[in-house]
Amino acid sequence: MPLTHHQAKYLAHELTRRWSSNSVGKLAAAVAGARVDLNPHQVDAALFAFKSPFSNGALLADEVGLGKTIEAGILLSQRWAERKRRILIITPSNLRKQWHQELAEKFFLPATILEARSYNQAVKAGSTNPFQPAEPSLVICSYHFARNKAEDVVAIPWDLVVIDEAHRLRNVYKPSNVIANTLKSALEGRPKVLLTATPLQNSLLELYGLVSFIDDHAFGDLKSFRQQFANLSQDGTFDVLKARLAPLCHRTLRRQVTQYVPYTARHALVEEFTPEQSEDQLYQLVSDYLGRDNLFALPPAQRTLMTLVLRKLLASSTFAIAGALQTMARRLKQDLAEQESLSLVDELDEDYEALDATAEEWTEDEATEPLSEAGREALASEIAELEAFAELAASITKNAKGHALLRALKIAFEKVSGLQAAEKAIIFTESRRTQDYLLRLLAESEWSDGIVLFNGGNNDPRSKEIYEAWKIRHQGSDRVTGSRTADMRSALVDYFRDEGRIMIATEAGAEGINLQFCSLVINYDLPWNPQRVEQRIGRCHRYGQKHDVVVVNFLNKKNAADQRVYALLAEKFHLFEGVFGASDEVLGAIGSGVDFEKRIATIYRQCRQPEQIKEAFDALQLELSFEINEAMTTTRKKLLEHFDDEVREKLKIRDQDSKAVLGQFERQLMRLTRHELNGHAEFQGEGCFRLLTAPFPEIAHKTPTGLYELPRRSGEAHLYRLGHPLAEAVIRTAKERSLVPAEIAFSYETHEGKITILEPYIGQSGWLNVSRYSVDSLGQSEDYLILAVQTDTGESLDEETARRLLSLPGKHLRDLSEPAPHSLDELTRREQARIGRDISERNAQFFEAEATKLDHWADDLKVGLEREIKDIDRQIKEARRAASAALTLEEKLAGQKQIKVLESHRKERRRNLFDAQDEIDNNRERLIEKIEGKLKSESSKEDLFTIRWRLV
Repeated sequence: MPLTHHQAKYLAHELTRRWSSNSVGKLAAAVAGARVDLNPHQVDAALFAFKSPFSNGALLADEVGLGKTIEAGILLSQRWAERKRRILIITPSNLRKQWHQELAEKFFLPATILEARSYNQAVKAGSTNPFQPAEPSLVICSYHFARNKAEDVVAIPWDLVVIDEAHRLRNVYKPSNVIANTLKSALEGRPKVLLTATPLQNSLLELYGLVSFIDDHAFGDLKSFRQQFANLSQDGTFDVLKARLAPLCHRTLRRQVTQYVPYTARHALVEEFTPEQSEDQLYQLVSDYLGRDNLFALPPAQRTLMTLVLRKLLASSTFAIAGALQTMARRLKQDLAEQESLSLVDELDEDYEALDATAEEWTEDEATEPLSEAGREALASEIAELEAFAELAASITKNAKGHALLRALKIAFEKVSGLQAAEKAIIFTESRRTQDYLLRLLAESEWSDGIVLFNGGNNDPRSKEIYEAWKIRHQGSDRVTGSRTADMRSALVDYFRDEGRIMIATEAGAEGINLQFCSLVINYDLPWNPQRVEQRIGRCHRYGQKHDVVVVNFLNKKNAADQRVYALLAEKFHLFEGVFGASDEVLGAIGSGVDFEKRIATIYRQCRQPEQIKEAFDALQLELSFEINEAMTTTRKKLLEHFDDEVREKLKIRDQDSKAVLGQFERQLMRLTRHELNGHAEFQGEGCFRLLTAPFPEIAHKTPTGLYELPRRSGEAHLYRLGHPLAEAVIRTAKERSLVPAEIAFSYETHEGKITILEPYIGQSGWLNVSRYSVDSLGQSEDYLILAVQTDTGESLDEETARRLLSLPGKHLRDLSEPAPHSLDELTRREQARIGRDISERNAQFFEAEATKLDHWADDLKVGLEREIKDIDRQIKEARRAASAALTLEEKLAGQKQIKVLESHRKERRRNLFDAQDEIDNNRERLIEKIEGKLKSESSKEDLFTIRWRLV
């Protein structure tokens, strides 16, 4: 379908126009440029977050597994496209890599993970504030890091802050939650999106806390909130609270989206094993050693964390613990010789790769004492012990759990085959040394073919070989990013999908990868952190998984504590069975998975006998039951959830709208590209072309020749999207082209398909003017392309007819010298007036909602003050009754004195009340004036071109 330069200019402006905040079109570029299959609930959530120009943000509280990261990604892409690129993402430390990976792979957004090492490197390189990278980039950091660097955080006027697992902030109203209070202060006034599946766990005050984190004027103070909403059973109270939360909180349930997101089930298999005598002996010796009060190898500042790691390595394999024991002995020898050495955290991190993420959230503050002479002797004795333990561990070359793995693989593969899924398994271990052992074990078994390792380094020969072959295969496509880490990960996942059978992965290594083509997850080592377990299984049991997923765990028949941990994860957390995995209630109850790990670690450290272990786990389970508050679960459902039918109908409309906008956007981009690259490219069907020569020499290094395709296609090409340098150059060229009035023939005859509204105008001619009308109001800019069209008989065409006319194949007939009729100007002015009225009406609604919110805020505060005076009135009545009932004169006089004191206090509070109410009203007026100031709008108009048209 040929285009003219005039049509190309129109398309270029259409593709880059700025939309209103509540329009699906606003997200078109972000959605079209993403490498994800978007679902309507995700588009709906992204639009909800900032649908009002006055919005300070939103709480996105979709159930687990509905893709809150994707919702945030759409928002981030849209901000990035608007050049609002000061963006901060705060997340638990173990999710930092996953965020980095998802943003790069799905949304092509550059991001920087800030932690101690990268922060210090940036400072050494001359950065005054590493939270503001030299090159535009999103910044990702953990809660603890953001809290520790709050001075740096507050110094940057963030365009958007996204906070994942935001239920960690719900107790911000408590001064004891230092992290939440520090972050609230540091991020005050910045637009924020909070992501959590569990915004309400034990108290309505948690909702107050999260909402106040976004907008301090949504409710009054804590005291007035408690007074107003403590009793939701009162008439109208519940409805009032729900209405006040509605503009800020958005929640979709899994059952509401089954039309778009099919879910498969999980099936659990347990393989029991009994350790050999030597393994059991090693376990007892090391356990007793770790249970001692004082250990040189584990300084107090690292004691609990290192004990946890060593217990996990001990349970992993004799090879893992042997290496750790040797490291500890070597380090103590260096201490004895008074040589400097790395901390144990740094050294064990090479084997236990999840240590870095765990350590960041693990706080221990005890200092280390200097060594005495007696201490040096004790240290020498401890070194000898550790070396003996290490020697025993090294002598054990066969592990009972390893042989249990071989049995489990046979059973699990049969189960997977019965589910019609591919025979592929991912085996998770927490230790690099155990990973090497499993590779040796499987290499000598019937499962020796198609094994691939996956860890933080991926430096083994086989991985390098796979990587080199992958680079050759994908040369000339955007699959090759140039980052060895990212490309190595892609290469190993691709190999596992296409040729491999078993992937042996460390947990930290496998963060952020998607394996929905694999249906068998084997936890060789089982984490104690339920969130980590859910993350692991979620690598396979996720959107796009077509088969049920089998989860295999191992159980040491001699270890009562291990058995109780498994029971807790399986029966209380429901991690291994069912359709959805862990419930929101349970994941919300534990808050931070690291805190839960600490509680388990304490039981292992303090309890030796079966009775003690049983008692401790019973207490933990009871405590967990109390934390899963059924009343609050019901309240949350009533407050934050809407009727299924209502949601489904809304999502159906959103699905239709977003698909229509997305389809049109991609078609327009490709039509424009075909026109501008004429002679430089061959087009191969919808959404795909081969660039033959460089059309723009100045960016030739960014636009190599080869195959280009829109996202969500095969991926074996350069991904072509609005933000790509080639697309930017195409659009810039079309927009900047100077055009003179021309006569253009539009061909209905050669157009494929039927356009009924154009048929009456076949054979007619007329004039058409396109102008861009831009309006700035409420801090946002909107562009409208006004099409003023009329026939030679004087009939004006509506906007839809005009757009369809411009979509037809066009042919430039001649340049024009005669002027267009003045009636086109009148049509344009009329359309400008209509747009102005629509914007004014919409802004009036936004203003009314914001003013109502401030009225509620002011009333909340006044309610709190008036309640104090009512309390004093009640005390005076009680004092009068007591004085009347007094029997002696002394008692009556004392009663009267108390009444006078209370009345005096009431007078003072009444005077204060009037002053305070005046101050509240003044504050409200100042806020109203502030938003009134934003209502002033400015507009401008630019004529793009005028043509004389003929429809043939």
